[in-house]
Amino acid sequence: MDQIDQDGFRANVGIILMHDDGRLFLGRRIGNRGWQFPQGGVRRGEPVEQALFRELKEEIGLDPSQVAVAASTRHWLRYRLPARFVRRDQAPLCIGQKQRWYLLRLRSDDDPQFRFDHTPEPEFDQWRWADFWDPVREVIPFKRPVYLKALHELGSSAFPAGLPPYPQWWPADPSVSAAAR
Repeated sequence: MDQIDQDGFRANVGIILMHDDGRLFLGRRIGNRGWQFPQGGVRRGEPVEQALFRELKEEIGLDPSQVAVAASTRHWLRYRLPARFVRRDQAPLCIGQKQRWYLLRLRSDDDPQFRFDHTPEPEFDQWRWADFWDPVREVIPFKRPVYLKALHELGSSAFPAGLPPYPQWWPADPSVSAAAR
């Protein structure tokens, strides 16, 4: 059973897996329902870092020995679900997610063999490496602000000399506010 706090937010881990060249893992959701980072719920009584490694194995088939934790967000990052995704017939009511994000680096230069068959209902059917800011554009719109916050906070650990430049599409994307930059 996943943890849902008194405000209706489900505890969750988000995983940003970085290749040594700075590109990020993106998985395509089953049924071509968009691209996103691996993520998943924290079970009741489960330490957050244990949930991180469980989700890493379940969603993309990697063991903890294949990655190094480079950074994590200082606080939970939250997003609310659009009304159409709130399941009002379930208790406790979940209105959104609070996520602890982790930046992981591969321990090898070689691409690992990602596997999506560690659960009966896989999340992903394809994967690709994406440029640093592309996930903000690729993810479902209601998650964009959380992706932006996670990339800004964790990116400073990955790129101490400064974050990668914003892409050409950045100013034209209406979902990314100037205040968030």
